[in-house]
Amino acid sequence: MRSLRGRRRGRRVRIGAPDPTLTPVSGMAAVTELVERLDVIGRLDAAIGPIKQRRRGHTGGQMLVGIAAAQLAGEDFLVGLDRQRTDGAGQHLVPVPDLAATTAAGLARRLSAGQWRAVETGLGDVAAAALRLMSAERAAALCEQVTIDLDTTDVEVYGRRKRGVAFNHQGQRVGRPHVACWADTATVLAADLLAGNEDPRRDAAELLRRALAGLPAAARAGRIRLRADAGYFAGQLARAALFADIEFAIGARRIAPLWRLLDGLTEADWTDALHMPAAQVAVADYCPNWWPAATRLLIRRVRLDVEAGAVSADPRARRRRTLHPDQRALPLPELTALAATDPVYGYSFIVTNLNVSTSEAATRVEHWYRHRTSIENLFRDAKHGAALRHLPSGHAEINRAWMWGALLAAGLTGWLHQLTAATTPEGALAGYGVCEGQAMIATLRHRLIRVPARLIRHAGSLILRLPPGYELLDEVLTRIRALPATS
Repeated sequence: MRSLRGRRRGRRVRIGAPDPTLTPVSGMAAVTELVERLDVIGRLDAAIGPIKQRRRGHTGGQMLVGIAAAQLAGEDFLVGLDRQRTDGAGQHLVPVPDLAATTAAGLARRLSAGQWRAVETGLGDVAAAALRLMSAERAAALCEQVTIDLDTTDVEVYGRRKRGVAFNHQGQRVGRPHVACWADTATVLAADLLAGNEDPRRDAAELLRRALAGLPAAARAGRIRLRADAGYFAGQLARAALFADIEFAIGARRIAPLWRLLDGLTEADWTDALHMPAAQVAVADYCPNWWPAATRLLIRRVRLDVEAGAVSADPRARRRRTLHPDQRALPLPELTALAATDPVYGYSFIVTNLNVSTSEAATRVEHWYRHRTSIENLFRDAKHGAALRHLPSGHAEINRAWMWGALLAAGLTGWLHQLTAATTPEGALAGYGVCEGQAMIATLRHRLIRVPARLIRHAGSLILRLPPGYELLDEVLTRIRALPATS
């Protein structure tokens, strides 16, 4: 450093020979140690079983973990596995070294439908192992009240020859991951890859049953609640929840009977919502045919400032569809004039069998249901942090492996947060990000994973020499290695 400071500015820098001891992904050491501590590969392989006759090469669990690790490192396509292989030093740090793109694609096409279902069993075993590594207080808090979120997301693809995709209602050719996640841990319990024209309500009840089977036994013993948006407004899912002895809250479509119920409410029926300005909550008696008898209707209204632009002039706008039918058809100037004398509200309807007998209970249920957006954060992380924003192959099986790789990448970051984040005096986890402490994959990639370092050997050990100011890897590795042993 002294010689660099003493040099005259403006002198040209020469490019020297490549240094094979340098790697751009030093933080893969933390991912590998987490995978080994949870025995992710072993548990996946035990559930999936053998996928080829010869007992050599890579297994199904190694294929999924290798794809997930490549996506965590920022690779967007299967060929990224080959780019990872050219990093000689980095291959000592990744959880699955020497996994080629052609090998991963070939292995993915070998898995049967039953083996894809078995992936969920393996991830359930990983979740059980993670709970055993936590403190008793933290594990008990996670298992006391369990929330399962169901939702779908569309992944647009290009190319007429891609299999397993179809046009959605917006005219986009998409694949549709259908996911059930454990919202409290931001990890996936069950998932399917549907075509863009397939209705998720058809498979929602089965997906819920598989998600419940994937929960660890300690979590199944707690209070389990289900959240879903209006795309699941069907009695089949509600009955499946009833038969499984879990509570549900499902968004309802804004149909004519609900608007008529709304007209029967008075101002005294409304209660201010929790932590949401200008929002109020009310309860009405409503139980659709073939729904559980204890079903009630929870209504939320939010006052909209029309003059400030809260409502769009476009009749197709999403927020305009939440207006009362008498106001929805009004042009924006007339709606603005109306708002000067009468309030304009946006309405949401939720059908639930949770206890909403008092105004306080109703506001708590609405506040809990409002956080259904946690699964949308998971989708955002899988798309923009991992690589679920596209499906790379024309073969549906390879695309399914790519989807599971992205979901597994999000799950690994979820368990990294749960197992290594510090606990605040209030009992919350203070992790490495700003979203309730849990860092998104992009943040971890910047701060932890894609940090260049030199890997050297000394006294029979591998040593990483990091740049100054990058101490997070050392901190995370220390906390992972301090975790208790698990079988």
